[in-house]
Amino acid sequence: MGLDELRRQTRQTRYERLLGFVRGVPTPEEILAATEEQEKARLVLSVIVPRQAELLLLRSYGLTYDEVASALDLHPTSVGTLLSRAQQAFRKEYIKRYGRE
Repeated sequence: MGLDELRRQTRQTRYERLLGFVRGVPTPEEILAATEEQEKARLVLSVIVPRQAELLLLRSYGLTYDEVASALDLHPTSVGTLLSRAQQAFRKEYIKRYGRE
C-alpha cells in the first residue's frame, strides 16, 4: 500500500508539472493586468500605516504569526487582531482609490 501511494504521488506530481506546461505562457494582456494590479497594491501599501504594510507583507511571504511577532517585536496573540485591522485598512484604501473591482 505504501508503494502504491508513492507511485500515485509520483504520477500526480508528473501530471501537475505537465499541466503547468500545457497551460502555457501568460498572454501579454494577462501580464499587463497582473503588473497593473501589483502597482495598485504597492501604491496602497505605501499609503497605509507602515506597520500595517509590514504586517501584510510579512504574512504574504508565508511567515507564521509567531514569526511575524518576532520580526516586528509584537506579542504573538496580538498578531491576528493587528493583521485583521491591516487588511481592513488595505481594503478600505483600495476601494477608495479604485472602487470595487
